[in-house]
Amino acid sequence: MNIILFILFTMIFFSVTAQEEGKTIDRAEQKLVVDSVCTILNANYIYPETARKIEVLLQDNLLKGVYDPLTDPEVFAGQLTNDLQSVSSDKHLWVGYNPEQIALLKKSQENPDDKEYERLLLDQLRKNNFGFRELKIMEGNVGYLELNQFSGTDFPEAGEAAIAAMTFLSHCDAIIIDLRGNGGGSPDMIQLITSYLYEGETQHLNSFYWRPEDKTVQFWTLPYVPGHRMPEVDVYVLTSPRTFSAAEEFTYNLKNMKRAVIVGETTGGGAHPVNRKIINDNFGISVPTGKAINPITQTNWEGTGIKPCVEVPEKDALAKAHLLAIDSLARKTEDEKQKEAYKWISERLNAQLTPVILDTKLLEKYTGTYGPRIITFENGSLYYQREGRPKYKMIPVSETLFMFDELDYFMLEVIVENGRATALIGHYDDGRTDRNERLK
Repeated sequence: MNIILFILFTMIFFSVTAQEEGKTIDRAEQKLVVDSVCTILNANYIYPETARKIEVLLQDNLLKGVYDPLTDPEVFAGQLTNDLQSVSSDKHLWVGYNPEQIALLKKSQENPDDKEYERLLLDQLRKNNFGFRELKIMEGNVGYLELNQFSGTDFPEAGEAAIAAMTFLSHCDAIIIDLRGNGGGSPDMIQLITSYLYEGETQHLNSFYWRPEDKTVQFWTLPYVPGHRMPEVDVYVLTSPRTFSAAEEFTYNLKNMKRAVIVGETTGGGAHPVNRKIINDNFGISVPTGKAINPITQTNWEGTGIKPCVEVPEKDALAKAHLLAIDSLARKTEDEKQKEAYKWISERLNAQLTPVILDTKLLEKYTGTYGPRIITFENGSLYYQREGRPKYKMIPVSETLFMFDELDYFMLEVIVENGRATALIGHYDDGRTDRNERLK
């Protein structure tokens, strides 16, 4: 089984602990686990010196009886993880308790023809649509992809999902890739998706050094991908503290290649690809056996995370990236009609990012009937309704201009004369307007 599948197995299965009522662990098994962890780390962990420091701590704790009260195996595994990370600060390094999944993995390792474990993994990946959670075209022909996992293309269906997603986005004027909930995955999916963002000569994306084999493996963009490439399209990547591992690699690659604008919050800080080792029938360990080496920086994001180009709270990252995309497109076009359309979208996004707060007394002055249009004041907000149609909350864009979450094609302007609201003008995204006078 290759390293990519190991990474995915670790992400999807090993992180789910099994619940066994009344299961306990004795000191003999604690010692076996500690001794095995030390042996595995000394032989495989990317930093041998750190592995030796961990061994000193674990053996000292074992000798002093620190683990004796931890008879619940999940609690024991949690404490070992805390101890490992207290020395290494490596979020990829942890111990897990899951007898059921370890039995399946051992079975598959002992009999290569047994595909039960692989089938279970594939079933989980399918249920998550291989990480491709949402695709849509936003205002201004800005494409949006929410990607929650970089599934390995060892599974052909994962590659097919990626190709379908990139084909869907292929005629967009800008693309936003949302990795705020992406915890990682496989570098070969990164390679496939990134290849759509370049053409011409292949680009060196990243390298991994593997300690056990003492070798370095490079990842480059692919010379061929099905469908259209998008080398000129603006790209924005959304991040959060939950953006981790392979999702950080994708972000780090594009940031340093100056191919994308990163928007959001600093990422989690995990740059070590992992392998999974069985300790015994109950416990296993996630071991970082390699490290990423970026060809531009000659280092990686381990322990520091990736600082965005544009820092905003993660909840605002999508609106901010959309605004950046629209403003960039507006600067590029010479079509005045298109500029006006972009201005329309920009005003709405700015209002979303920086809400305008209006005085209650002012809002109350706008209430009334304007031909077929009615404005009411309810629970501290204005509401707009046209005869025979639903009622919508009015969101201030300025003191006299309002937008609606449900009506992205329409805004309403209040005309004020001598301190009194006298008319409403409806503005449409195609440039049309209509006016209704206030009824006396």
